[in-house]
Amino acid sequence: MTKERLKTFLWAVLPLAAGLALRLWYVLHAGRIEGDTLIYGSIAKNWLRYGIYGFTFGSDMPRPTLIRLPGYPLFLAACFRLFGFDRYVPIMYLQCAIDLGTCLLIAALSGRLFGRRSATAALWLAALCPFTAIYCAAPLTETLTLFTIALTFYSLERWQCASAPFNRWLLAITTAMAYSVLLRPEQGLLPATVVPAMSWMVWQKSVWQKSARRRSLRCFRPVAIAALCVVLPLAPWAIRNWRTFHVIQPLAPRSATDPGETVPTGFQRWYRTWAIDFSSTEQVYWNYDSTDLNIKDLPTRAFDSDDSKDSIDSEDQYELTAAILSDYNQNTNATPELDRRFEALAQQRIHAHPLRYYVALPLARLTNMLFRPRPEMMQIGLDWWNFHEYRGKTLLAYASAALNLAYFLLAAIGLWLWRSRGTRPHTALFSAMLGFVVLRCALLLTLDNSEPRYTLELFPLLIVWASCVFAPSSGE
Repeated sequence: MTKERLKTFLWAVLPLAAGLALRLWYVLHAGRIEGDTLIYGSIAKNWLRYGIYGFTFGSDMPRPTLIRLPGYPLFLAACFRLFGFDRYVPIMYLQCAIDLGTCLLIAALSGRLFGRRSATAALWLAALCPFTAIYCAAPLTETLTLFTIALTFYSLERWQCASAPFNRWLLAITTAMAYSVLLRPEQGLLPATVVPAMSWMVWQKSVWQKSARRRSLRCFRPVAIAALCVVLPLAPWAIRNWRTFHVIQPLAPRSATDPGETVPTGFQRWYRTWAIDFSSTEQVYWNYDSTDLNIKDLPTRAFDSDDSKDSIDSEDQYELTAAILSDYNQNTNATPELDRRFEALAQQRIHAHPLRYYVALPLARLTNMLFRPRPEMMQIGLDWWNFHEYRGKTLLAYASAALNLAYFLLAAIGLWLWRSRGTRPHTALFSAMLGFVVLRCALLLTLDNSEPRYTLELFPLLIVWASCVFAPSSGE
């Protein structure tokens, strides 16, 4: 091995070793097997045991469900075959390896775009990113979703540079996008940005070649095939849902409920009139229809109003809210009557502050998801800023917020540098990456509950952009 190759090898091994150590530490000290993990696990086990895609309640036979797409249960089912039922720790170790593969893909894309120095920086930034690494310690969709995003954009760049349109990179793009959509329904945004970019790439290539024959519709065949192959895996799922539930559902319902189950739309609308931070999601949103709700967990903005004749003052609104919550707490069940009362209260609040409901609060929730310290996977209290109670953990939360902000700032600077250099061959790739981030943020504006993990899918692209900061200038 030459000296140059040894140096390159070491520069790759060091960040990967550090990243592996970080992920293993999280598995050993922050592993979480609860919530959605148990839902996915139950579906996977019933799928294997009974051939039924559904949940088990007590000793009863599984009940079919459609609230989760089959991508991650399929992964868990394969792991259960290998490691045994309910053996989640080996799955965490496997996710560590997959996530390191994501780091390599991010670094490889950065290297092709900006050079070796950027590739090294990207590998360090990806390997030591605690926000993505910690999800290796939770059997959830996040790790696999990040991998499919990184693989899609890396393969897109390789496909663009390939001489023939039908090649292994087209297969990689298609497979990554198709499986990404099977993991999470909102990942439909990935093909929504990549397929138009692919169309633009083939059109530009035909223009450069100045061939009328190549500019015909035939040049779009690989793009059409890729788009079709992304949709095809959803067909069996849609057919199964129609046969089982008699509903047209090619993805998963936004409400995460099965057909026939009540959706508390009134409560959800009332919640959107005041909710911003993740603590409200945990204390109120997730607890509704299961446990008591404490009015003390609501912020003061949940009761305010203006002085118009059609609105109620804040004191009356507080009493009305307290009365609704008191009636709910008697049985902790969501009923149609309670939902109508929440809906009436929501209507009053929206009428009093329409701009806040439709603009200010969605933007505040998005900002909270983007720049919150992200302690949701660590044993840090929801009121992490309370230094007298948490002390060291409060400092850890502030450090987490600063690090998260640093990733975004580096990404913004790198994106500006990349755009200012105007590398024409990568214009479509640039637009696809930026479009994915913009569309995902637009989607997050429509959500009720603020959860920082919904912005994790941005990090592969943020790291690629951030690595541009470390690229040598034109004069070097």
